[in-house]
Amino acid sequence: MDLLFAPKTDFKEAISSRYKIRHYSSSRLMPVNYQYSGFYYIGKNNSHIEKLVSIYMRGYASDGLDNARNELLRSVSQEKNILPEVIICAATYDHKAIRQFLQFLRMHPSFSCIPFILEGEGLSEKGLMHYRNNTRPDEILRLQGLDEATLRQKVKFLRKVKSTGGAVIVPRIEENGNTDLHFAPLSKRAFDILVSGTALMVLSPLFLLIGVLIRMESRGAVFYISKRAGKGYKVFNFFKFRTMVADAEKRMNELTHLNQYVPDAGVSVFFKLNDDPRITKVGKLLRNTSLDELPQLVNVFLGHMSLVGNRPLPLYEAKELTTDDYAARFMAPAGITGLWQVKKRGNKDMSAEERINIDIMYAAKCNFATDLWIIANTPSALMQKANV
Repeated sequence: MDLLFAPKTDFKEAISSRYKIRHYSSSRLMPVNYQYSGFYYIGKNNSHIEKLVSIYMRGYASDGLDNARNELLRSVSQEKNILPEVIICAATYDHKAIRQFLQFLRMHPSFSCIPFILEGEGLSEKGLMHYRNNTRPDEILRLQGLDEATLRQKVKFLRKVKSTGGAVIVPRIEENGNTDLHFAPLSKRAFDILVSGTALMVLSPLFLLIGVLIRMESRGAVFYISKRAGKGYKVFNFFKFRTMVADAEKRMNELTHLNQYVPDAGVSVFFKLNDDPRITKVGKLLRNTSLDELPQLVNVFLGHMSLVGNRPLPLYEAKELTTDDYAARFMAPAGITGLWQVKKRGNKDMSAEERINIDIMYAAKCNFATDLWIIANTPSALMQKANV
């Protein structure tokens, strides 16, 4: 059953007669400019429909995926029609059916830019992870308790990502592909070697000074070395100046409640703390000025990383991002700075999903000109207010 919710109408009076379902061939549909407004809810939860009506004032609701598919096709066949700006689907349908419906949306020129959000109320953490891995929605939320501002902000962000250059281009990991950064485009690699080599020579006195300050404040190694996953999941030793106390990793479990990436669906991929108590005084200065990142110039010179790319992830984070859509972020080289740092650094309200989407967008669109733009905009992002 399909329900139409018109603007400024009471919920109880907004139910129209049932639509007669008609089938349209997608091959006959030509891409046109549509307005995107309102919502489309797929499910049977009346309280969710009421909440969406109060937020968007207009929208549609269907109790099945097939009905929603047909109704969307009916909409694009009519001139001067308005398509939903977000599609929200209850996580009560078979995950295979949801995935097929999502593939239908992403293949259609008029629907590919519409965010698809899975409503995960009532599911356990295990159930949410199952749907996340098997359906790969743009986002998973729980509408109950979610305020209007947060929902609109997330929809706006997802639409911006999906609308960049039209439909989102999602690169795939090619099996048996060579993932060595030395085979990156010649201009990028040559630029990396020239800049990193010059910087290492010029900044060597600063390296020495920082090393002395670190050892004066606390015992332990000057450099923090960890295993990270870069382009194509290639693992390498990642260098930073140590900014925390020596036993920082042992205290991680007792500080999970401070994680910056609070999951909307009960699942957290990234781990970063707000006002991390493990950070030393010298370490706080290094982080706020990004001087702790300087040893990564060695990684760049050796070819493990590039100056610009997606941040290389600790192995415990990378192993959570192995599905096709999430793995797309690893098609780009690992980098010291990147699109995420320029756009979102220091934003405590950023979700893990938002960060992944930014990484995927860079992986799909990266080129040398974009890298130069990111480098030019990096200095303004270095001095951050948030202690993260």
